[in-house]
Amino acid sequence: MATERLPPYSTAMTQPTFRDLLATEKPLIMPGAYDALSAQLIEMAGFKACFVGGYALVGARHALPDLGLVGFGEMRNGIADILSATDLPLLVDADNGYGDLKNVARTIRTYERMGVAALFVEDQTSPKRCGHMGGTGVVPAEDFAVKIRTAARARQNADTFLIARTDARALNGLDDALRRCELYLNAGADGLYIEAPQSVAELERIGHLFDVPLLVDLAESGPLPFLKPLELAELGFAMVIYPTALIYRVAAAYAKFLAELKGGQVDESDAVSFEDWKRMMRFDDWADAESGFGDRP
Repeated sequence: MATERLPPYSTAMTQPTFRDLLATEKPLIMPGAYDALSAQLIEMAGFKACFVGGYALVGARHALPDLGLVGFGEMRNGIADILSATDLPLLVDADNGYGDLKNVARTIRTYERMGVAALFVEDQTSPKRCGHMGGTGVVPAEDFAVKIRTAARARQNADTFLIARTDARALNGLDDALRRCELYLNAGADGLYIEAPQSVAELERIGHLFDVPLLVDLAESGPLPFLKPLELAELGFAMVIYPTALIYRVAAAYAKFLAELKGGQVDESDAVSFEDWKRMMRFDDWADAESGFGDRP
């Protein structure tokens, strides 16, 4: 298993902005990281950015469903762990801003100071929940437009990329979701994310209507087929996230191994080797640091 040798120190000063990546990656593909290790492996695999969503982070860190059970402080701590392990630009799920307008401003500024490159805020009512789980609600569009305006004005870094997400499609239909997106763009959003389109035809309509960076998520529980990234780019989508791809596969591997072990069987072929693990942990870089980097000036 070939993995890249990377330094154990931050190179954030040379990190491309999110807009830089959108200009060069067609589309920008972002697997969903849920902890430091998954983020580090995404970077070693050669991806240019990664996504951190509440669904996977809350599941991995707390073994809880994404039903509004975890607050901003807990999410912030999990994202801090991920930022410590990778220099990739992060797109972060900021839920509905964790409160009123002042809380939205605090969320934006906190994530900026931590080094988050991009984030999205959604128009769900509180407590928010995963859009695929049902039971969601959306606030009046005009009220959320004020939240987006507040988030845009709260930014202290011009490079911070703000995406407005609407969950109105599942509740009120696509026309309402599109109307909301127009309001959110006018309020200062840099990009748009319509949660849960129901078909490729709906993707085509969304992609042809807006001339701004659009995000689409491909989740195993969603209604969309797993189109290839280039197909999604041709439909007009600049960003593709895979929020559950890693966490679902890791959970499946856990369950399979534990069932086999309970039954008295162990298949070593399913595991990484000791040497592979050392490469994943950047062992050689840390060994260099432990020895004072040899004779390096």
